[in-house]
Amino acid sequence: MSKQLEQIQKQLERLADSKRAAISIKFFKTGRGEYGEGDLFRGIRVPELRRLARTHAVLSLSRTETLLKSGFHEDRLLALLILVRVYSKGNEDVRQEVFDLYLRNMAFINNWDLVDCSAEYIIGPHISNRSKALLQKMARSNDLWERRIAVLATFHYIKSGRFDHTFQIAKLLLNDKADLIHKAVGWMLREIGKRDQSAEETFLKRHYRKMPRTMLRYAIERFPQARRRAYLNGSVGSSRQDACDP
Repeated sequence: MSKQLEQIQKQLERLADSKRAAISIKFFKTGRGEYGEGDLFRGIRVPELRRLARTHAVLSLSRTETLLKSGFHEDRLLALLILVRVYSKGNEDVRQEVFDLYLRNMAFINNWDLVDCSAEYIIGPHISNRSKALLQKMARSNDLWERRIAVLATFHYIKSGRFDHTFQIAKLLLNDKADLIHKAVGWMLREIGKRDQSAEETFLKRHYRKMPRTMLRYAIERFPQARRRAYLNGSVGSSRQDACDP
């Protein structure tokens, strides 16, 4: 282990809090058969990890990759925060390296916070002007976290007013069985609605009756009460748009 990695490990150990770790173990569902089964926690707050990411933003990619493979959740989160910073400041070659590193280590991006802090900042921008076949492949994956990466990556496009990619991935995930996917898709649809409610409703009117209840509730969370009730009761009319619409 390099001296810099040893220093990071010592800093992480000093920041560890066993009481907070015990809370995280329950919060991130680490029990047998749960989505975070077997994950280990140090009990470190996210602001502390962000501070460390700023301090160690010059950590080499190879050493950051080593950190990403740690058994401790916070170590992996720190590695991803570093990668996001490196990607945002890097040239094209560096960004490609970060992107490739991310893809080959998706097995370690294995909880919702790890996905949510990274997918829209690395995957989303990197394929912004490229084919979105990768997102469709991920959306069809048997791996829960790859599917969440697919939908969260589209947040990058939502923020720039591009909604089609989110709608495409959302359609692929309408029948997903995982609650964490229902929440993620509903959240992204809600974010579209914040920017263009008519665009969101065009999609909802075509698909809301077959949406999982959690997905729909998340999507309509900001709607007026009467409008929410209409969706939940199934009394909103279908959109009469042609087949090219979302």
